[in-house]
Amino acid sequence: MSLSEKQKMLTGQLYHASCPELQAEQIANKHWMQRYNNSAELLNEQRHGLLLEHFAAVGDGAVIRPPFHCDYGYNIRLGRNVFMNFNCVILDVCPVSIGDDCQIGPAVQIYTADHPLDPALRRSGLESGRPVTIGSNVWIGGGAIILPGVSVGDDAVIGAGSVVTRDVPAGATVVGNPARSRQGVQGQ
Repeated sequence: MSLSEKQKMLTGQLYHASCPELQAEQIANKHWMQRYNNSAELLNEQRHGLLLEHFAAVGDGAVIRPPFHCDYGYNIRLGRNVFMNFNCVILDVCPVSIGDDCQIGPAVQIYTADHPLDPALRRSGLESGRPVTIGSNVWIGGGAIILPGVSVGDDAVIGAGSVVTRDVPAGATVVGNPARSRQGVQGQ
């Protein structure tokens, strides 16, 4: 029995995002994003209900300020009291888990989507993904980018504008492109 393109996507295998099932889910997600991104006049508690209807899990007190963009939504898990500022993007072709009490600055981008390095495979339209896990009490500065497959430990700080290409240990502060550990550097 062969796997569907969606099953391949969810398990990190090469898949075609152009299959009818995934395209239908992308269209449904676009409709949800329109509703969410037009909810700026609603109270945080009211927007919280929109997140609950679309994400895999949403903890109490979680807030995402619109506009917000994602691929599917159903692969996103937010812990308690997560705050995401304006213009964040989550490409969630694989699971994205964000722990409790995280502060995420404006224009942060979290990518699980990946593409083959081999040009022939890329040309064929195949893509893949790797999950991203962010621990609890993490501060991610504005404009940071978290690449596919990265895990960020509890209490870590990621400086503004950093590009995180590998795992960040618990309690570490990383800055730059690519992000590197900086001892004694205050969060950005």
